[in-house]
Amino acid sequence: MMIAYRKVSDFKRGTLFQLLKDAYAYDGRYEEHFSLNWRECDDFFYDNIHIGDSCCIVTVLDDEAIGFVSWDPRNMPDYVEIGHNCVATKFKGMKYGKLQLEEALSRNRQNELKKIIVTTNQALVPAQRNYESVGFKLVEKRVNNSETSFSGDYIDYEYQL
Repeated sequence: MMIAYRKVSDFKRGTLFQLLKDAYAYDGRYEEHFSLNWRECDDFFYDNIHIGDSCCIVTVLDDEAIGFVSWDPRNMPDYVEIGHNCVATKFKGMKYGKLQLEEALSRNRQNELKKIIVTTNQALVPAQRNYESVGFKLVEKRVNNSETSFSGDYIDYEYQL
């Protein structure tokens, strides 16, 4: 089995949405609260395919899309912010998420950035471990008083370049 990274434009509209939906299927509250955001993400990258192809990579295993990671470059060269970063359920725990994240870091190192930032939530322990395993450092925990508080407080990380 061979892992590869491909452009958003190699896949049909809806692929990113479906990957997010699958990745968070273990708790229906995620889809209930984030489905609109996931659809907007998918639409944005397909409506602006030049951005999708430069700021998002789809992780592929034997020609099957198994995850993706995206980033927002609008604050370059100070930083980029990791956006969605997910792996389909049946591929979790196999280190594909770490490889995907390392690929995103590698691509962004070429941009002469100062740092890469990301925010996750307290309930997403595998995400925290993934970020920490590639060198992200915790910088702040913030209270989540929103309707998504079920996912726990916000955890901000930085990766210094």
